[in-house]
Amino acid sequence: MQKITTFLTFNNQAEEAVNLYVAVFKDAKINSISRNGETVFSVTFQLFGQNFYALNGGPHFTFSPGISLLVNCETQQEVDGLWEKLSEGGEKGRCGWLKDKYGVSWQIIPSALGQLMQDKYPEKSKRVMQAMMQMNKILIADLQKAYDG
Repeated sequence: MQKITTFLTFNNQAEEAVNLYVAVFKDAKINSISRNGETVFSVTFQLFGQNFYALNGGPHFTFSPGISLLVNCETQQEVDGLWEKLSEGGEKGRCGWLKDKYGVSWQIIPSALGQLMQDKYPEKSKRVMQAMMQMNKILIADLQKAYDG
């Protein structure tokens, strides 16, 4: 059993948000839905085997960009798809960050970024970082160009 579970508290859109997440991520499923009469109270779900709990807690709960969900992507196609689907109706930010229409912050990051940033030559890593800082959605080809000099 997972010891720590991410708990997302929405105003009243928990089921709607979870349905979006399950549709966007290929390895996702809803585990359970708890109701208070006809109203959804909570939804438990999984993304890539990690458990999450979504609750309808009322309007006094809001999300902060200080907490985000980071998604490691293997291809530009994966980055592009998640970037567009999760940001629809939300906000596209800098450096791979976005906020979905429910206020949840996401980082859509290609694994290539970490690989290029860990080079033994600091000047290469610096060029990659400078390139990334100019981007909204991360472009792997542009990171590689910066790395190559």
